[in-house]
Amino acid sequence: MSNKVEVKELLEAGVHFGHMTRKWDPNMAPYIYMERNGIHIINLYKTAAKIEEANEALKKIAASGRKILFVATKKQAKDIVAEKAKAANMPYITERWPGGMLTNFVTIRKAVKKMATIDKMKKDGTFMTLSKKERLQVDRLRAKLEKNLGSISDMSRLPAALFVVDIKAEHIAIKEAQKLNIPVFAMVDTNSDPREVEFVIPSNDDASKSIDKILTLVTAAIVEGLSDRGSDKDADATEKAAPAAEKVAPVATETAAPAVTETVAPAADTVAPATEE
Repeated sequence: MSNKVEVKELLEAGVHFGHMTRKWDPNMAPYIYMERNGIHIINLYKTAAKIEEANEALKKIAASGRKILFVATKKQAKDIVAEKAKAANMPYITERWPGGMLTNFVTIRKAVKKMATIDKMKKDGTFMTLSKKERLQVDRLRAKLEKNLGSISDMSRLPAALFVVDIKAEHIAIKEAQKLNIPVFAMVDTNSDPREVEFVIPSNDDASKSIDKILTLVTAAIVEGLSDRGSDKDADATEKAAPAAEKVAPVATETAAPAVTETVAPAADTVAPATEE
């Protein structure tokens, strides 16, 4: 896979549209190219560089076998994030953030295990020994747990990192990650403070097309990291098998012989005002 992020693709996806200028966070100034019709325009060359930087780190995490938890509960992002995270075999939260998801992870894991217990009851017949009312209550509990925690059921330990869409919307998740020194990768719009996260991707975090483009790029890097991990495992297995093969190999006869500039940004005539939310 090529690690080069094409600015043209970011432009076509509308990644450059920020918020109304009156809503800006001054700390985003280094990533803003210009103001156009009351809208801040993000410098896509800086965005591309930040994506490449984030991708290198995400790839290494994936190659190490650790998990990256994706977080996006806003309407226009949740379906995209669920699809992309699933494809990359990573956990995700797209419903309400469960308080203590990270800081009280032991309790969250107990809730996840409760789903497995209910499933086991249904398989071994225990479920049918319950009264009709009890079965209904258990089914409702199972459905609720699945909705809120089903997407993290395979996450047996704290994630190595978070990837967040909209740091203002997901401020609780970010605060928990900060308490535990878990690095945060995030799409950061012009109305947010980039100092809240370790890996900033300056971008439009409101438009679905922009979100889809960024998620496509970062999850591709994660998939590549997972692929590298698989290759390393195969190589290790081959190395371990070699000594064993030597032990059973025929003994040789005794007579054998010796041995991008930052000042360039989207042209003004290519940008148009974005709808403020």
